[in-house]
Amino acid sequence: MSTSPATPQAPRRIRYRPGRTVRRFARDKIGVVCLVGLALLLAVGLLSRVWTPYDITEQDLVNRLQAPSGDHWLGTDSLGRDILSRLMAATWTAMVSCMIGMSIAVLGGVTLGVLSGYVEGPLDWVLSRLNDVLLALPPLLFAVAIVGAFGPGLTNAMIAVGVLLLPRFYRLARIATVQSKREDYVEAARASGAGRARIVLRHILPNIASPLVIQVSFGASVVIVSEAGLSFLGLGAQAPSVSWGSMTREGFDRLAESTWSIVPPSAILVLSILLVSLLGDALRDASGRQQAGRP
Repeated sequence: MSTSPATPQAPRRIRYRPGRTVRRFARDKIGVVCLVGLALLLAVGLLSRVWTPYDITEQDLVNRLQAPSGDHWLGTDSLGRDILSRLMAATWTAMVSCMIGMSIAVLGGVTLGVLSGYVEGPLDWVLSRLNDVLLALPPLLFAVAIVGAFGPGLTNAMIAVGVLLLPRFYRLARIATVQSKREDYVEAARASGAGRARIVLRHILPNIASPLVIQVSFGASVVIVSEAGLSFLGLGAQAPSVSWGSMTREGFDRLAESTWSIVPPSAILVLSILLVSLLGDALRDASGRQQAGRP
């Protein structure tokens, strides 16, 4: 008496559990403080779109380079413009730069990395060699070359920064995909007739999400620094737009006349980078304890 082969049963899938990571993250006081601080910066940037104490382009040459006072809480710059108002508007510029740069890096890098890792073969070899070329390019010189070719501006600068970050997301996504596609649950899904798109979207991506989220937090700090550096050189945000980098440059140019105007943009730039970096550390620790099997 012959028996028909049993239908393959998909083993229990070990997948990324965001709820468990969130609970561990909530116990990290430094991580929570950093998250709250970044949320406040986000709120300030959004508020600047509808209200600022003064018009960011309003000049008052009589009261230029003033120290903090009741009228101007953070003083005025070399043209008498209110520093607090411009700092709020510059926060929005930093948010936009992060969205543009990280969107290019994440969407491009993860898509190509997952495709390369899942398909492998000649496509994987070609994409990996192109990735190696991008990694070998000097970051600042490449960004300056892109901006020089297409003209200065925030969008062009962030496209250059996003392309520079793309290889890091590509490499991480590719390695994680190669490891994940050899797991039993992927083999079972393939044996049950699931297509490539379903396997990638339902089985592989959820399991490689954790390291990608951590990489996003660290990549955001690189975008902030890069945007500020390019704006400091005059290659990023252009007037009448304002950024932390351009404000720092204006304060640096008037350093002999006043030392105060360079302090607010420099301080918030350092603070934002610190918050994003520490948040990335907290996310890494929360995810790492999960991967290590701790409760």
